[in-house]
Amino acid sequence: MKKLIYIILLGLLISCGSDKNTTETADMIITNGNIAVMNSKQDFAKAMAVKDGKVLKTGTNKEILELKGTATKVIDAKGKTVIPGLNDSHLHLTRGGRFYNAELRWDGVKTLKRAFEILKEQAERTPEGQWVRVIGGWSPYQFEENRFPTSEEIEEATGNVPTFISFLYSRGWLNKAGLKARGIDENTKAPIGSSFEKGATGKLTGVLLAEPNPTILYKSIGALPALSESEMVNSTKQFYRELNSLGITSGIDAGGGGHKFPNDYSGTKLLADAGEMPIRLSYYLFPQNKGKEYAEFQEWMATNEVGHNGEIALDHGYELEGGGEFLAWSAGDYENFLAPQPMLEDRPTWREDIKKIIRLHVDKGWPFRIHATYGESIANILDVIEEVNADTNGKLTAQRWLFDHAETVKEPELKRIKALNGGIAIQARMAYAGEYFVERYGAEKAKQAPPVKKMIELGLPVGAGTDGTRVASYNPWASLYWLVSGKTVGDFQLVEEANRLTREEALHLYTKGSAWVSKEENVKGTLENGMYADFAILSNDYFSVPEKQIKKIKSVLTVVDGKVVYGSDEYESLNPTLPEAIPNWSPVKYYGGYQNN
Repeated sequence: MKKLIYIILLGLLISCGSDKNTTETADMIITNGNIAVMNSKQDFAKAMAVKDGKVLKTGTNKEILELKGTATKVIDAKGKTVIPGLNDSHLHLTRGGRFYNAELRWDGVKTLKRAFEILKEQAERTPEGQWVRVIGGWSPYQFEENRFPTSEEIEEATGNVPTFISFLYSRGWLNKAGLKARGIDENTKAPIGSSFEKGATGKLTGVLLAEPNPTILYKSIGALPALSESEMVNSTKQFYRELNSLGITSGIDAGGGGHKFPNDYSGTKLLADAGEMPIRLSYYLFPQNKGKEYAEFQEWMATNEVGHNGEIALDHGYELEGGGEFLAWSAGDYENFLAPQPMLEDRPTWREDIKKIIRLHVDKGWPFRIHATYGESIANILDVIEEVNADTNGKLTAQRWLFDHAETVKEPELKRIKALNGGIAIQARMAYAGEYFVERYGAEKAKQAPPVKKMIELGLPVGAGTDGTRVASYNPWASLYWLVSGKTVGDFQLVEEANRLTREEALHLYTKGSAWVSKEENVKGTLENGMYADFAILSNDYFSVPEKQIKKIKSVLTVVDGKVVYGSDEYESLNPTLPEAIPNWSPVKYYGGYQNN
């Protein structure tokens, strides 16, 4: 009997040893790092082991190197800071990828002089039939000159090449060639809530004004020539590599005007179906037909499944999350601080329109998100949400739902959101338009716009993001700088100290906080054991660099699902091959994306 027990115990020991060898040999090990685990204790580690696309263990170099096998890839972080991959909770990824190769970016450009130099160069290489386009991502206050470009300067730089430039969803510029190509003259009628600016002589200046309806700008963007399918796929690859270079490993797509599902999602969908996604992407559906939104959602819900993972190689790689950020156009306000605040009360059907659509989402089990800039809009919409919750016997509170933006939301409404189990996604729009907000609403109101600290104190789920690319830049570090410093990209002090975040708090919103928006907080957002191995090694230490240097941080190595998707500087040899940007005249070939020099 004793001999039998001995044999059984010996077998168990051998079995355990065998399991250890097979299950605890890492695929990748990061050593000599300053690894921010971002758990509740705010632990840091020196090393990390990765297996099967997940974090196996963090600890000391000695502890983690014990998990090294013959096939383990060992990467020396050389003392650099390692963070969980950044997750933008409101970024128009699919639309951004669709247009990236066609756009000249002024993101990060320091002077108007340089902006005009690259504008002129791009006009000279742009072929007949194409346009020069600068679509968002910049603020006049980022320039040393602290002003907008003039129509005359744009004309001088671009000549006979049709050109369109837009600032947020507030205003745009068409040069003379652009006006001619669009067939716009002094007799052309602008969409309701917008205008074509005219000079003292009654002639068009080329300036397009959203007052505050941005349809005039949507139409201008929509009229520009599209890229071919192959160019669009290439463009999407370039854009996602650009995001990876900034440490972004996940993004939550908020749809967008002029961006129709499923046709306009093909660039990303083709990558997903081929197993080539270098980023985890969750997307919400944004209705395009004003007055017919309910029918659009009915059709989508009949033919699409929330939570469906359409990507064959990457778990949570390309996934439908729900509806929004617009649910009903009649219930939308606009972030144009150059124009008066729009009021929902001025639109007689808004309440009926959005209530029917919210009820549909609750009945079908679809999460939803709602664009709302102003506290007054949020208070009114909350009335409707509370009615739907009552009508469904509390079924709404079991759903994942949130408000986007919420710049002037007040504490009573925050408490109402919390009571309904909702959340908020905030973006860095104030970093790009804060000066205009102060001009219209005053410096006092800007101190708590949005009241991020209060949201956190109340225990609300909060995710951070940019609202790139047509509004703010997609660069997350400009957004993190704004959250920490309270300053715009022009370094204007906007937010009071009591409403500014610590660096740890801001990073939490950009990682675990944003994961809540897509119901993924249990699988990503920290580098705890078992979480997705999505992380970035940074060029500089986010936690200690001078505050102003936060804006200049980038990733030198980005990993998604335990695989390197971007490498630069000392890790450039690990950088996956990326095809050259097409077409040949693409501004990306000559300037890249964000201008950080």
